[in-house]
Amino acid sequence: MTLRQSLDVWLDTPRIRNAIIAVILLNAVVLGMETSGTLMARWGGLIVALDRICLGIFVAELVAKLVARGPRFFTSGWNLFDFVIVGVSLIPGSGSLSVLRALRILRVLRVISVAPRLRRVVEGFVTALPGMGSVFLLMAIIFYIGAVMATKLFAAAFPEWFGTLGMSAYTLFQVMTLESWSMGIVRPVMEQFPYAWAFFVPFIMVTTFAVVNLLVGLIVNSMQEAHNVEEGERTDAYRDEVLSRLQAIENRLSKHGPDA
Repeated sequence: MTLRQSLDVWLDTPRIRNAIIAVILLNAVVLGMETSGTLMARWGGLIVALDRICLGIFVAELVAKLVARGPRFFTSGWNLFDFVIVGVSLIPGSGSLSVLRALRILRVLRVISVAPRLRRVVEGFVTALPGMGSVFLLMAIIFYIGAVMATKLFAAAFPEWFGTLGMSAYTLFQVMTLESWSMGIVRPVMEQFPYAWAFFVPFIMVTTFAVVNLLVGLIVNSMQEAHNVEEGERTDAYRDEVLSRLQAIENRLSKHGPDA
């Protein structure tokens, strides 16, 4: 085994992975402490030093992966994700780029690329995106139809909620999230339009209880498929290991004979 291969294996050991997770969590706490004026006034030097040490560890980890894996480093989406996150942290946050200092908190997202279970969740979500696109298109059509109807029906009496197509769409989005939909919007509308419930109740039934749950079902199904694929890969690896051991035993028996 070459030095690069040994370094690659060492980087994937549970000890190193857990150490990186610990540094990520420590860095998240440090970045939170930087938002406190009291803590910065008293411990500012130490907090900044800890932040730089954490960043140095992240950079060293990336450099080690680049050395160990070479061009293969850029074939992994998670490696590119880590590269971008750490790269943003290295951009000087001064002058017109001072807003980038706030993006340092994105380093916390690195725990996703290190923790296998979190990666499975993200991979399931990404797998569900094509199906979610169709559901979002369906929801957009429903919202457009609902916004046009609400504007035609309620704009004159409630221009602050339904005065324009955009305002109607935003109000219907609030209704879909069930945020003060009854006492805040629907009941005041029903005081002037007693049969307004015939519009709002079906809208809630379709969007909140049907379409949104359809999105949840797609995500859950994709996560289950990702889990099944991972379990299948583990089963195949275990089967190959068992077959290789059986082959080794058969070769040993063939070499030494049945009386060995």
